[in-house]
Amino acid sequence: MKLEILGMGCMKCKKLYDNAKKAVEEAGIQAEVLKVEDINKITEYELMATPALVIDGEVKASGRIPGSDEIKKWIS
Repeated sequence: MKLEILGMGCMKCKKLYDNAKKAVEEAGIQAEVLKVEDINKITEYELMATPALVIDGEVKASGRIPGSDEIKKWIS
């Protein structure tokens, strides 16, 4: 499983990254959690706002910071 945090490195992006890492740890699954700050890669997803969370290529959240509990539901 691959989780990507899309954003330019702002505090909201960092918070989403932390929430994703926590969700993966609490769910006890193997997953790669990556920060994507390359604007060219971010624009490939045609998002309206960052931060965004992409799980296995599917945008799950954009323009908001889902909590670790919500992320756990998506990865379980």
